[in-house]
Amino acid sequence: MADPSRSRREMLTRCAAGFGSVALAALTSQSAWAERIPDVAARNAGHGPHHRPKAKNVIFLYMDGGPSQVDTFDPKPALDKYNGKDPGELFKVEPTQFNNTGAVLASPWKFKKHGQSGIPVSELFPHIATQVDELTVIRSMVSEFPEHTFANYFLHTGSGLQGRPSMGAWINYGLGSESENLPGFVVLNGGLIPPGGLDCFGSGFLPASYQGSIFKPSGTGVTNISSEAIDAARQREMLSLVKNLDGLASEQLGVHDSIESAIRNYELAYQMQMAVPDLMSVSQEPAHIQKAYGLEAEFEPTRIYAAQCLLARRMVERGVRFVELTCPNVRHDRWDQHGNLVKGHQDNARAIDQPIAALLKDLKERGMLDETVVVWTGEFGRTPFAQGKNGRDHNPQGFTTWMAGGGLKPGMVYGSTDEFGYKAIENRVEIHDLHATMLHLLGVDHERSTYRFSGRDMRLTDVKGHVIRDIIG
Repeated sequence: MADPSRSRREMLTRCAAGFGSVALAALTSQSAWAERIPDVAARNAGHGPHHRPKAKNVIFLYMDGGPSQVDTFDPKPALDKYNGKDPGELFKVEPTQFNNTGAVLASPWKFKKHGQSGIPVSELFPHIATQVDELTVIRSMVSEFPEHTFANYFLHTGSGLQGRPSMGAWINYGLGSESENLPGFVVLNGGLIPPGGLDCFGSGFLPASYQGSIFKPSGTGVTNISSEAIDAARQREMLSLVKNLDGLASEQLGVHDSIESAIRNYELAYQMQMAVPDLMSVSQEPAHIQKAYGLEAEFEPTRIYAAQCLLARRMVERGVRFVELTCPNVRHDRWDQHGNLVKGHQDNARAIDQPIAALLKDLKERGMLDETVVVWTGEFGRTPFAQGKNGRDHNPQGFTTWMAGGGLKPGMVYGSTDEFGYKAIENRVEIHDLHATMLHLLGVDHERSTYRFSGRDMRLTDVKGHVIRDIIG
Protein backbone atom coordinates (compact mmCIF):
# COMPACT_ATOMS: atom_id res chain seq x y z
CA MET A 1 0.00 0.00 0.00
CA ALA A 2 1.29 3.49 -0.80
CA ASP A 3 2.91 5.66 1.86
CA PRO A 4 0.12 7.91 3.28
CA SER A 5 2.44 10.91 3.15
CA ARG A 6 2.62 10.75 -0.64
CA SER A 7 0.30 12.88 -2.70
CA ARG A 8 -2.88 11.37 -4.03
CA ARG A 9 -1.58 11.79 -7.58
CA GLU A 10 1.55 9.79 -6.78
CA MET A 11 -0.55 7.16 -5.07
CA LEU A 12 -2.77 6.85 -8.14
CA THR A 13 0.26 6.61 -10.41
CA ARG A 14 1.93 3.90 -8.33
CA CYS A 15 -1.20 1.91 -7.56
CA ALA A 16 -2.73 2.41 -11.02
CA ALA A 17 -6.01 3.09 -9.29
CA GLY A 18 -7.24 5.83 -11.61
CA PHE A 19 -10.79 7.04 -11.63
CA GLY A 20 -12.26 3.67 -10.82
CA SER A 21 -11.17 3.46 -7.19
CA VAL A 22 -11.95 7.11 -6.47
CA ALA A 23 -15.48 6.98 -7.83
CA LEU A 24 -16.06 3.50 -6.38
CA ALA A 25 -15.19 4.74 -2.91
CA ALA A 26 -17.59 7.63 -3.36
CA LEU A 27 -20.37 5.32 -4.50
CA THR A 28 -19.79 2.90 -1.64
CA SER A 29 -19.65 5.41 1.19
CA GLN A 30 -20.57 9.06 1.51
CA SER A 31 -18.03 9.40 4.30
CA ALA A 32 -15.32 8.16 1.95
CA TRP A 33 -16.13 11.04 -0.36
CA ALA A 34 -16.08 13.53 2.52
CA GLU A 35 -12.66 12.35 3.65
CA ARG A 36 -10.95 12.42 0.24
CA ILE A 37 -7.54 14.06 0.12
CA PRO A 38 -7.52 17.11 -2.22
CA ASP A 39 -5.60 16.63 -5.44
CA VAL A 40 -2.98 19.24 -4.59
CA ALA A 41 -0.57 18.29 -7.37
CA ALA A 42 -3.25 18.57 -10.05
CA ARG A 43 -4.44 21.94 -8.76
CA ASN A 44 -1.02 23.56 -8.38
CA ALA A 45 0.03 22.55 -11.90
CA GLY A 46 3.23 24.00 -13.32
CA HIS A 47 4.97 26.61 -11.22
CA GLY A 48 2.54 28.78 -9.28
CA PRO A 49 2.74 32.60 -9.14
CA HIS A 50 6.08 34.37 -9.55
CA HIS A 51 4.97 37.49 -7.70
CA ARG A 52 2.05 38.72 -5.67
CA PRO A 53 -1.00 38.54 -7.96
CA LYS A 54 -3.51 41.32 -8.36
CA ALA A 55 -6.19 38.97 -9.69
CA LYS A 56 -7.19 35.30 -9.52
CA ASN A 57 -9.46 34.81 -12.52
CA VAL A 58 -10.09 35.93 -16.09
CA ILE A 59 -13.39 36.38 -17.91
CA PHE A 60 -12.61 36.74 -21.60
CA LEU A 61 -15.43 38.31 -23.64
CA TYR A 62 -14.50 37.33 -27.18
CA MET A 63 -16.16 39.45 -29.86
CA ASP A 64 -15.99 37.08 -32.81
CA GLY A 65 -15.46 38.73 -36.18
CA GLY A 66 -13.91 42.05 -35.18
CA PRO A 67 -16.06 44.99 -33.97
CA SER A 68 -15.43 48.34 -35.60
CA GLN A 69 -13.37 50.54 -33.29
CA VAL A 70 -14.65 53.76 -34.90
CA ASP A 71 -18.24 52.70 -34.22
CA THR A 72 -17.78 51.52 -30.62
CA PHE A 73 -15.07 53.07 -28.39
CA ASP A 74 -12.85 55.23 -30.66
CA PRO A 75 -14.80 58.22 -32.05
CA LYS A 76 -13.29 59.99 -35.06
CA PRO A 77 -14.83 63.35 -36.08
CA ALA A 78 -12.64 63.33 -39.20
CA LEU A 79 -14.85 60.57 -40.61
CA ASP A 80 -17.81 62.96 -40.49
CA LYS A 81 -15.75 65.69 -42.13
CA TYR A 82 -14.55 63.50 -44.99
CA ASN A 83 -17.55 61.19 -45.29
CA GLY A 84 -17.96 60.02 -48.88
CA LYS A 85 -14.45 61.07 -49.94
CA ASP A 86 -11.91 58.82 -51.63
CA PRO A 87 -9.66 57.51 -48.78
CA GLY A 88 -6.73 57.26 -51.20
CA GLU A 89 -6.66 61.07 -51.40
CA LEU A 90 -6.38 61.36 -47.61
CA PHE A 91 -4.00 58.58 -46.53
CA LYS A 92 -2.23 55.51 -47.82
CA VAL A 93 -4.73 52.67 -48.15
CA GLU A 94 -3.21 49.29 -47.31
CA PRO A 95 -4.39 46.04 -48.96
CA THR A 96 -7.47 44.60 -47.26
CA GLN A 97 -8.97 41.15 -47.10
CA PHE A 98 -11.21 41.72 -50.11
CA ASN A 99 -9.71 44.91 -51.63
CA ASN A 100 -13.16 46.30 -52.31
CA THR A 101 -12.38 49.80 -51.10
CA GLY A 102 -15.20 52.31 -50.99
CA ALA A 103 -15.47 55.85 -49.69
CA VAL A 104 -14.70 57.13 -46.21
CA LEU A 105 -17.61 56.04 -44.03
CA ALA A 106 -18.71 58.10 -41.03
CA SER A 107 -20.03 56.21 -38.05
CA PRO A 108 -23.83 55.82 -38.15
CA TRP A 109 -23.84 56.16 -34.35
CA LYS A 110 -23.25 59.13 -32.07
CA PHE A 111 -20.75 59.13 -29.23
CA LYS A 112 -21.30 60.64 -25.80
CA LYS A 113 -19.00 61.07 -22.82
CA HIS A 114 -20.01 59.13 -19.74
CA GLY A 115 -19.12 58.83 -16.07
CA GLN A 116 -16.61 60.82 -14.09
CA SER A 117 -13.90 59.70 -16.52
CA GLY A 118 -15.71 61.25 -19.47
CA ILE A 119 -14.78 58.37 -21.76
CA PRO A 120 -16.86 58.53 -24.95
CA VAL A 121 -18.93 55.47 -25.78
CA SER A 122 -21.05 54.80 -28.85
CA GLU A 123 -24.81 54.82 -28.48
CA LEU A 124 -24.59 51.14 -29.45
CA PHE A 125 -23.78 50.46 -25.77
CA PRO A 126 -26.12 52.41 -23.46
CA HIS A 127 -25.70 49.84 -20.66
CA ILE A 128 -21.92 49.42 -20.84
CA ALA A 129 -21.69 53.22 -20.87
CA THR A 130 -23.02 53.23 -17.29
CA GLN A 131 -19.97 51.20 -16.25
CA VAL A 132 -17.40 53.19 -18.21
CA ASP A 133 -15.56 54.29 -15.06
CA GLU A 134 -14.57 50.64 -14.52
CA LEU A 135 -13.04 50.29 -17.99
CA THR A 136 -9.44 50.54 -19.13
CA VAL A 137 -9.83 51.29 -22.84
CA ILE A 138 -6.88 50.42 -25.09
CA ARG A 139 -7.29 52.15 -28.46
CA SER A 140 -3.97 51.12 -29.97
CA MET A 141 -4.21 47.34 -30.37
CA VAL A 142 -2.66 45.74 -33.44
CA SER A 143 -2.56 42.23 -34.83
CA GLU A 144 -0.25 40.52 -37.32
CA PHE A 145 -3.02 38.83 -39.31
CA PRO A 146 -5.91 40.24 -41.40
CA GLU A 147 -7.78 36.93 -41.84
CA HIS A 148 -10.11 35.43 -39.23
CA THR A 149 -8.62 31.97 -38.73
CA PHE A 150 -4.99 33.05 -38.39
CA ALA A 151 -5.99 36.11 -36.32
CA ASN A 152 -8.06 33.92 -34.00
CA TYR A 153 -5.19 31.54 -33.43
CA PHE A 154 -2.94 34.53 -32.79
CA LEU A 155 -5.36 36.13 -30.32
CA HIS A 156 -5.98 32.89 -28.45
CA THR A 157 -2.57 31.21 -28.56
CA GLY A 158 0.03 33.85 -29.41
CA SER A 159 0.74 32.14 -32.73
CA GLY A 160 -0.95 32.36 -36.10
CA LEU A 161 -0.35 28.65 -36.61
CA GLN A 162 -2.72 25.90 -35.59
CA GLY A 163 -1.93 23.66 -32.65
CA ARG A 164 -0.44 25.94 -30.01
CA PRO A 165 -1.83 26.05 -26.44
CA SER A 166 -4.59 28.53 -25.77
CA MET A 167 -4.02 31.33 -23.25
CA GLY A 168 -6.53 29.62 -20.95
CA ALA A 169 -4.47 26.44 -21.09
CA TRP A 170 -1.26 28.38 -20.37
CA ILE A 171 -2.84 30.06 -17.36
CA ASN A 172 -4.04 26.74 -16.00
CA TYR A 173 -0.63 25.19 -16.59
CA GLY A 174 1.02 27.99 -14.66
CA LEU A 175 -1.43 28.39 -11.80
CA GLY A 176 -3.70 25.37 -11.74
CA SER A 177 -7.38 25.50 -10.88
CA GLU A 178 -8.83 26.72 -7.61
CA SER A 179 -11.75 24.35 -8.08
CA GLU A 180 -11.60 20.63 -7.30
CA ASN A 181 -14.84 19.79 -9.08
CA LEU A 182 -14.91 22.06 -12.14
CA PRO A 183 -12.45 22.50 -15.01
CA GLY A 184 -9.94 25.31 -14.65
CA PHE A 185 -10.59 26.53 -18.23
CA VAL A 186 -14.17 26.72 -19.48
CA VAL A 187 -15.57 28.02 -22.78
CA LEU A 188 -19.22 29.06 -22.64
CA ASN A 189 -20.42 28.53 -26.18
CA GLY A 190 -23.15 30.99 -27.07
CA GLY A 191 -23.63 29.35 -30.46
CA LEU A 192 -20.66 30.49 -32.56
CA ILE A 193 -17.36 28.61 -32.44
CA PRO A 194 -14.86 31.01 -34.07
CA PRO A 195 -13.03 30.38 -37.34
CA GLY A 196 -10.14 28.12 -36.39
CA GLY A 197 -12.49 25.90 -34.44
CA LEU A 198 -11.79 24.18 -31.15
CA ASP A 199 -8.03 24.57 -31.63
CA CYS A 200 -8.55 28.11 -30.33
CA PHE A 201 -9.24 26.50 -26.94
CA GLY A 202 -6.84 23.53 -27.09
CA SER A 203 -3.86 22.59 -24.94
CA GLY A 204 -1.45 22.11 -27.85
CA PHE A 205 1.76 20.54 -26.56
CA LEU A 206 0.75 21.08 -22.91
CA PRO A 207 -0.82 18.13 -21.09
CA ALA A 208 -4.33 17.50 -22.37
CA SER A 209 -5.89 18.13 -18.96
CA TYR A 210 -5.35 21.88 -19.46
CA GLN A 211 -7.51 22.27 -22.58
CA GLY A 212 -10.79 24.20 -22.49
CA SER A 213 -14.01 22.43 -21.59
CA ILE A 214 -16.99 23.49 -23.70
CA PHE A 215 -20.20 24.28 -21.79
CA LYS A 216 -23.58 25.29 -23.15
CA PRO A 217 -25.20 28.19 -21.28
CA SER A 218 -28.45 26.29 -20.80
CA GLY A 219 -29.84 22.94 -19.70
CA THR A 220 -27.28 20.62 -18.15
CA GLY A 221 -24.38 22.60 -19.60
CA VAL A 222 -22.43 19.45 -20.41
CA THR A 223 -23.68 16.41 -22.30
CA ASN A 224 -24.14 13.20 -20.30
CA ILE A 225 -23.42 14.92 -16.99
CA SER A 226 -25.91 12.64 -15.25
CA SER A 227 -25.05 8.99 -14.73
CA GLU A 228 -26.94 6.65 -17.05
CA ALA A 229 -26.00 3.52 -15.12
CA ILE A 230 -28.89 1.11 -14.56
CA ASP A 231 -28.04 0.79 -10.90
CA ALA A 232 -25.16 1.34 -8.51
CA ALA A 233 -23.88 -2.22 -8.90
CA ARG A 234 -23.66 -1.85 -12.69
CA GLN A 235 -21.82 1.41 -12.35
CA ARG A 236 -19.35 -0.18 -9.90
CA GLU A 237 -18.65 -2.85 -12.50
CA MET A 238 -17.96 -0.21 -15.13
CA LEU A 239 -15.65 1.71 -12.82
CA SER A 240 -13.83 -1.47 -11.87
CA LEU A 241 -13.18 -2.13 -15.55
CA VAL A 242 -11.76 1.37 -15.96
CA LYS A 243 -9.51 0.72 -12.95
CA ASN A 244 -8.19 -2.50 -14.44
CA LEU A 245 -7.57 -0.90 -17.84
CA ASP A 246 -5.71 1.98 -16.18
CA GLY A 247 -3.53 -0.50 -14.33
CA LEU A 248 -2.79 -2.54 -17.44
CA ALA A 249 -1.82 0.53 -19.43
CA SER A 250 0.43 1.84 -16.66
CA GLU A 251 2.20 -1.52 -16.36
CA GLN A 252 2.87 -1.66 -20.09
CA LEU A 253 3.59 2.00 -20.86
CA GLY A 254 4.58 3.62 -17.57
CA VAL A 255 3.52 7.17 -16.76
CA HIS A 256 2.29 8.86 -19.94
CA ASP A 257 0.55 12.21 -20.43
CA SER A 258 -2.34 10.80 -22.46
CA ILE A 259 -3.11 8.20 -19.80
CA GLU A 260 -2.58 10.58 -16.89
CA SER A 261 -4.79 13.20 -18.52
CA ALA A 262 -7.47 10.60 -19.18
CA ILE A 263 -7.34 9.50 -15.53
CA ARG A 264 -7.58 13.08 -14.34
CA ASN A 265 -10.47 13.76 -16.72
CA TYR A 266 -12.32 10.67 -15.48
CA GLU A 267 -11.88 11.89 -11.93
CA LEU A 268 -13.05 15.36 -12.83
CA ALA A 269 -16.03 13.93 -14.71
CA TYR A 270 -17.26 12.23 -11.56
CA GLN A 271 -16.77 15.38 -9.50
CA MET A 272 -18.62 17.41 -12.14
CA GLN A 273 -21.64 15.13 -11.80
CA MET A 274 -22.09 16.65 -8.38
CA ALA A 275 -21.04 20.25 -9.11
CA VAL A 276 -22.41 21.12 -12.56
CA PRO A 277 -26.15 20.74 -11.84
CA ASP A 278 -25.83 23.25 -9.00
CA LEU A 279 -23.69 25.56 -11.12
CA MET A 280 -26.22 25.58 -13.96
CA SER A 281 -29.16 26.38 -11.66
CA VAL A 282 -29.26 30.08 -12.44
CA SER A 283 -32.90 30.05 -11.31
CA GLN A 284 -31.45 30.11 -7.80
CA GLU A 285 -30.34 33.68 -8.44
CA PRO A 286 -32.60 36.46 -7.10
CA ALA A 287 -35.19 37.70 -9.57
CA HIS A 288 -33.64 41.16 -9.76
CA ILE A 289 -30.26 39.67 -10.72
CA GLN A 290 -31.80 37.56 -13.49
CA LYS A 291 -33.63 40.59 -14.80
CA ALA A 292 -30.54 42.83 -14.61
CA TYR A 293 -28.50 40.43 -16.74
CA GLY A 294 -31.24 40.22 -19.35
CA LEU A 295 -32.62 36.72 -18.84
CA GLU A 296 -36.08 38.17 -19.48
CA ALA A 297 -35.07 40.20 -22.55
CA GLU A 298 -37.22 40.11 -25.66
CA PHE A 299 -34.22 39.51 -27.96
CA GLU A 300 -33.22 35.84 -27.74
CA PRO A 301 -29.46 36.44 -28.28
CA THR A 302 -29.56 38.82 -25.29
CA ARG A 303 -31.06 36.06 -23.16
CA ILE A 304 -28.38 33.63 -24.33
CA TYR A 305 -25.53 36.02 -23.57
CA ALA A 306 -27.14 36.96 -20.26
CA ALA A 307 -26.99 33.30 -19.23
CA GLN A 308 -23.35 33.15 -20.32
CA CYS A 309 -22.38 36.22 -18.28
CA LEU A 310 -24.26 35.05 -15.20
CA LEU A 311 -22.69 31.59 -15.46
CA ALA A 312 -19.26 33.19 -15.87
CA ARG A 313 -19.73 34.98 -12.55
CA ARG A 314 -20.91 31.77 -10.90
CA MET A 315 -17.90 29.91 -12.30
CA VAL A 316 -15.28 32.35 -11.02
CA GLU A 317 -17.06 32.27 -7.67
CA ARG A 318 -16.44 28.52 -7.64
CA GLY A 319 -12.77 28.84 -8.57
CA VAL A 320 -12.73 28.39 -12.34
CA ARG A 321 -9.54 30.13 -13.40
CA PHE A 322 -10.34 31.17 -16.99
CA VAL A 323 -13.78 31.56 -18.57
CA GLU A 324 -14.22 32.52 -22.22
CA LEU A 325 -17.55 33.54 -23.72
CA THR A 326 -18.22 33.14 -27.43
CA CYS A 327 -20.86 35.21 -29.22
CA PRO A 328 -24.50 34.22 -29.64
CA ASN A 329 -25.92 33.79 -33.11
CA VAL A 330 -27.83 36.94 -34.06
CA ARG A 331 -29.15 35.14 -37.16
CA HIS A 332 -27.10 36.90 -39.85
CA ASP A 333 -23.43 37.26 -38.87
CA ARG A 334 -20.86 37.77 -36.17
CA TRP A 335 -19.26 41.24 -35.80
CA ASP A 336 -17.89 40.64 -39.31
CA GLN A 337 -19.90 43.28 -41.19
CA HIS A 338 -18.55 43.41 -44.73
CA GLY A 339 -21.99 44.73 -45.62
CA ASN A 340 -25.06 45.98 -43.77
CA LEU A 341 -22.97 47.51 -40.98
CA VAL A 342 -25.90 49.15 -39.23
CA LYS A 343 -28.06 46.06 -38.82
CA GLY A 344 -25.12 43.78 -38.02
CA HIS A 345 -23.50 45.93 -35.36
CA GLN A 346 -26.84 46.90 -33.83
CA ASP A 347 -27.90 43.28 -33.34
CA ASN A 348 -24.53 42.16 -32.01
CA ALA A 349 -24.38 45.09 -29.60
CA ARG A 350 -27.95 44.47 -28.49
CA ALA A 351 -27.05 40.89 -27.62
CA ILE A 352 -24.10 41.71 -25.36
CA ASP A 353 -24.63 45.23 -23.97
CA GLN A 354 -27.00 44.63 -21.05
CA PRO A 355 -25.42 41.32 -19.91
CA ILE A 356 -21.86 42.71 -19.86
CA ALA A 357 -22.90 45.83 -17.94
CA ALA A 358 -24.72 43.65 -15.41
CA LEU A 359 -21.68 41.38 -15.09
CA LEU A 360 -19.37 44.30 -14.30
CA LYS A 361 -21.80 45.78 -11.79
CA ASP A 362 -22.49 42.41 -10.17
CA LEU A 363 -18.79 41.58 -9.82
CA LYS A 364 -18.12 44.97 -8.24
CA GLU A 365 -21.01 44.75 -5.78
CA ARG A 366 -19.84 41.32 -4.66
CA GLY A 367 -16.26 42.51 -4.21
CA MET A 368 -15.10 40.23 -7.02
CA LEU A 369 -14.09 42.74 -9.70
CA ASP A 370 -10.84 43.52 -7.89
CA GLU A 371 -9.76 39.90 -8.28
CA THR A 372 -11.21 39.23 -11.74
CA VAL A 373 -9.73 40.50 -15.02
CA VAL A 374 -12.46 41.11 -17.60
CA VAL A 375 -11.26 41.44 -21.22
CA TRP A 376 -13.38 42.54 -24.21
CA THR A 377 -11.86 42.25 -27.68
CA GLY A 378 -12.15 40.92 -31.19
CA GLU A 379 -9.33 39.45 -33.24
CA PHE A 380 -8.93 42.77 -35.14
CA GLY A 381 -10.91 45.90 -36.04
CA ARG A 382 -12.49 47.38 -39.15
CA THR A 383 -11.52 49.93 -41.80
CA PRO A 384 -12.62 53.59 -41.54
CA PHE A 385 -13.66 53.44 -45.17
CA ALA A 386 -16.42 51.32 -46.62
CA GLN A 387 -16.22 47.93 -48.20
CA GLY A 388 -18.59 48.41 -51.07
CA LYS A 389 -21.21 50.89 -49.87
CA ASN A 390 -22.29 49.90 -46.37
CA GLY A 391 -19.75 47.57 -44.78
CA ARG A 392 -16.23 47.67 -43.35
CA ASP A 393 -13.33 45.33 -44.15
CA HIS A 394 -10.82 43.77 -41.74
CA ASN A 395 -8.26 46.07 -40.13
CA PRO A 396 -5.50 44.67 -37.89
CA GLN A 397 -3.51 47.94 -37.87
CA GLY A 398 -5.41 49.69 -35.10
CA PHE A 399 -8.40 48.63 -33.01
CA THR A 400 -9.86 48.78 -29.51
CA THR A 401 -9.74 46.37 -26.61
CA TRP A 402 -10.98 47.16 -23.14
CA MET A 403 -10.19 45.55 -19.82
CA ALA A 404 -11.63 45.95 -16.33
CA GLY A 405 -10.93 44.94 -12.74
CA GLY A 406 -8.03 42.83 -11.50
CA GLY A 407 -5.55 45.57 -10.58
CA LEU A 408 -6.05 47.74 -13.66
CA LYS A 409 -6.44 51.52 -13.58
CA PRO A 410 -10.15 52.16 -14.13
CA GLY A 411 -11.66 54.97 -16.15
CA MET A 412 -8.71 55.56 -18.44
CA VAL A 413 -7.87 55.51 -22.15
CA TYR A 414 -4.50 54.18 -23.29
CA GLY A 415 -2.99 54.66 -26.74
CA SER A 416 -4.55 56.12 -29.85
CA THR A 417 -5.08 55.66 -33.54
CA ASP A 418 -4.66 58.33 -36.22
CA GLU A 419 -7.42 60.87 -36.92
CA PHE A 420 -9.27 58.34 -39.07
CA GLY A 421 -9.02 55.42 -36.62
CA TYR A 422 -7.00 53.48 -39.17
CA LYS A 423 -3.59 52.82 -37.63
CA ALA A 424 -2.22 52.82 -34.08
CA ILE A 425 0.13 55.76 -33.64
CA GLU A 426 0.64 56.09 -29.87
CA ASN A 427 1.49 53.38 -27.32
CA ARG A 428 1.10 50.58 -29.83
CA VAL A 429 -0.07 47.37 -28.09
CA GLU A 430 0.52 43.94 -29.61
CA ILE A 431 -1.36 40.74 -28.80
CA HIS A 432 1.77 39.47 -27.01
CA ASP A 433 1.62 42.56 -24.78
CA LEU A 434 -2.01 41.84 -23.93
CA HIS A 435 -1.11 38.27 -22.98
CA ALA A 436 1.92 39.38 -20.95
CA THR A 437 -0.24 41.86 -19.04
CA MET A 438 -2.97 39.33 -18.31
CA LEU A 439 -0.39 36.88 -16.97
CA HIS A 440 1.28 39.60 -14.90
CA LEU A 441 -2.01 40.54 -13.24
CA LEU A 442 -2.41 36.87 -12.27
CA GLY A 443 1.06 36.80 -10.73
CA VAL A 444 2.83 35.08 -13.62
CA ASP A 445 5.99 36.32 -15.33
CA HIS A 446 5.38 35.59 -19.01
CA GLU A 447 9.11 35.12 -19.66
CA ARG A 448 9.43 32.50 -16.92
CA SER A 449 6.22 30.58 -17.66
CA THR A 450 7.70 28.06 -20.10
CA TYR A 451 7.21 24.48 -21.21
CA ARG A 452 9.91 22.36 -22.83
CA PHE A 453 8.79 21.13 -26.23
CA SER A 454 10.72 20.07 -29.31
CA GLY A 455 14.02 21.13 -27.78
CA ARG A 456 12.87 24.64 -26.90
CA ASP A 457 11.39 26.39 -23.86
CA MET A 458 8.06 27.52 -25.28
CA ARG A 459 5.88 30.29 -23.87
CA LEU A 460 2.58 32.01 -24.63
CA THR A 461 4.32 35.22 -25.69
CA ASP A 462 6.96 33.45 -27.81
CA VAL A 463 10.04 35.75 -27.71
CA LYS A 464 8.00 38.96 -27.52
CA GLY A 465 5.60 40.72 -25.20
CA HIS A 466 5.85 43.54 -22.67
CA VAL A 467 3.66 44.18 -19.65
CA ILE A 468 1.62 47.37 -20.19
CA ARG A 469 2.62 48.85 -16.85
CA ASP A 470 0.95 52.23 -17.46
CA ILE A 471 -2.50 50.68 -17.16
CA ILE A 472 -1.79 48.78 -13.92
CA GLY A 473 -2.75 50.38 -10.63
